[in-house]
Amino acid sequence: MSRSGSHSHRVRWWCLIVAVVAVWVQQVEGVWPLPQQLHQSADRDCLSPQRFSFTYGRDSAAQTGCSVLDAAFKRYFSIIFPDFTTLSENVLQYMWSEPQPFVVSVSVKTRGCDGYPDEDSDESYTLSVSEGQAVLRSVSVWGALRGLESLSQLVYQDDYGTYFINKTEIVDFPRFAFRGLLLDTSRHYLPLYAILKTLDAMAYSKLNVFHWHIVDDPSFPYQSRTFPDLSNKGAFHPFTHIYTQSDVIRVIEHARMRGIRVVPEFDSPGHTQSWGKGQPGLLTPCYKGSVPSGSFGPVDPTVDTTYKFMASLLKEVKFVFPDSYVHLGGDEVSFACWQSNPNVRKFMEKMGFGKDFTKLESFYMESIMNMTAALNKTSIVWQDVFDYHERPRSKYVVEVWKQGCYLCKMRRVTKAGLKVILAAPFYLDLPIPTHSWARYYNVRPLAFRGTDEQKKLVIGGEVAMWGEYVDATNLSPRLWPRACAAAERLWSNEEKTLNADLAFPRLKEFRCELLRRGIQAEPLFVGHCRHEYDGL
Repeated sequence: MSRSGSHSHRVRWWCLIVAVVAVWVQQVEGVWPLPQQLHQSADRDCLSPQRFSFTYGRDSAAQTGCSVLDAAFKRYFSIIFPDFTTLSENVLQYMWSEPQPFVVSVSVKTRGCDGYPDEDSDESYTLSVSEGQAVLRSVSVWGALRGLESLSQLVYQDDYGTYFINKTEIVDFPRFAFRGLLLDTSRHYLPLYAILKTLDAMAYSKLNVFHWHIVDDPSFPYQSRTFPDLSNKGAFHPFTHIYTQSDVIRVIEHARMRGIRVVPEFDSPGHTQSWGKGQPGLLTPCYKGSVPSGSFGPVDPTVDTTYKFMASLLKEVKFVFPDSYVHLGGDEVSFACWQSNPNVRKFMEKMGFGKDFTKLESFYMESIMNMTAALNKTSIVWQDVFDYHERPRSKYVVEVWKQGCYLCKMRRVTKAGLKVILAAPFYLDLPIPTHSWARYYNVRPLAFRGTDEQKKLVIGGEVAMWGEYVDATNLSPRLWPRACAAAERLWSNEEKTLNADLAFPRLKEFRCELLRRGIQAEPLFVGHCRHEYDGL
């Protein structure tokens, strides 16, 4: 027998000895979120970083040069073998020589390497792990990314540091197409690194829409090309607390490489106090009696300059943000200022609105949504817009956010023939114990009375992290692992994930995996992780 053959035999014997002696060794707890179909056996392969490789299947439409998958192969190699270094591998090679090769073959039916994920992206995949190989098949590169994430969670180590993967068969696809996470970067500025790290964690949890609530009353950190004074005068600081055009491009590209859409929100006519600082004449002057009080209310919906400004801003948004969705807000509009302004009251009378200011807001929102439609964008609005105008003249997506009977609202929105996103039960920003994760896990998005056609209009849900009490110091611990609970609810088969007690061991293990990947996820209960969080 050749020397190399002898060493290869020794490696196989080493893997066998480890497997037999360490029968108590921790095995992989499963995949989070739970795949639609997952079958595993006790048979397993011993893996070595030096003999592990990714390749494109011969029948794959994408081959070497596919930006999304080439980058994913490098990224997931480091995730699967987090403690691999040249030095450690040289020691292993000296002791045991080369183990059996393990090849991950990835095949996609459509190339799509240079595009962006969208509302119609196919994220389904199949994964078959057998001796010496894993075969991953998907329709799109986005499905391949989801399969690579599942593969990475199947690999585990024993106490000696040896890597294993069990024979596994997975057939998987998301339950909902829209699985979002909202970050608020107006109430507290979030540094770029915090946003990028959140995108990483979203990909680990198979969340696929970053809802960027980029501006609001407190600050306007988005640096507009068309209206630079919006951030010059509306940001907390015009140089240090802004998102430049290159920052935005970086976020969008980081998200794209992970199969995540970026949906910006420019909320109006309320939540716009910071806008007025850099755009005189945009906000409504409030009156005290017959004279201006010096304060300002929502956007002034009665003057042509408002609509010219919004048309220019939305045109820029279309250019900067490639996603077909844009969030236009429309929530929590105080009517007191409008009511105090004599010019607004005259406009109301002229339009036949009487004293019903909900009609004025509907008029404004309808005009803005017509602009986005002309730009081939789909509008998302908060449920307030629907509440004020339940017989819409145009199609838009409603985001249900108010507490109470949110399922009743889901029923009404879908009955009106509109698509809906559920956020109400997924607000994570308030400081509550981590063990409350089950309240998000136990949400049943389709548990309302309605037809099958109505329920098809529920396109998904969204975790919301508002910024009143959240900045970069506590963002990750407050998000994770509670957002993971919502992620599984939005991805997995509800019938297979009804029991939070059964999910707990998997979530506990996944939380430990997040720590090892550099995500500061809060503990779920007493215990420890084999690899504790060790810094940024």
